[in-house]
Amino acid sequence: MRLLIKKFLSQVRSLRQNEDGNPTVEFVIVFPFIVTLFFTAFEFGLLMTRHVMLERAVDLTVRDLRLGHFIAPTQDDLRRVICNRAGMIPKCMDSLLIELRPVSTVTWTPLGSDTTCKNRNEEIQPVVSLNPGISNEMVLVRVCAVFEPFFPSTTLGMKLSRDELGGYALVSSSAFVNEPS
Repeated sequence: MRLLIKKFLSQVRSLRQNEDGNPTVEFVIVFPFIVTLFFTAFEFGLLMTRHVMLERAVDLTVRDLRLGHFIAPTQDDLRRVICNRAGMIPKCMDSLLIELRPVSTVTWTPLGSDTTCKNRNEEIQPVVSLNPGISNEMVLVRVCAVFEPFFPSTTLGMKLSRDELGGYALVSSSAFVNEPS
């Protein structure tokens, strides 16, 4: 019996001195933080790339509007042009909403602070003003695109304000003055 106890105690001492499992414990503690950091960085990079591409497409389209390349443009016409130029917007035609409104030179009223975005949950979409203005008139432009987060459970994905279906909105605004005719 004494021999068994001595043998047991010697094995316990050797196990206590053995450090073979230390890297596993460190890995289990650190790995979730590293993965979360990677996914958050990826989500942020994708969000910024989409926003830059949307801004570029809106700027190019606003230039065409200013120069009069569109005659009586519709939502679908402008959406199609922006979607072709943006490239990185998934389901672009279904996620964009464009607002054009001339500015009164008497009141100088800006666009409201509440952005109207496409409601992907309903067939009937919100009505927005699409008035390209006349020559020498200043026009404000706002484009709203709704996206799904790539990793919705990351820290950035959880902090984005979302619509009913879980998408977040990117908004691009611009202004132009129509060229004289």
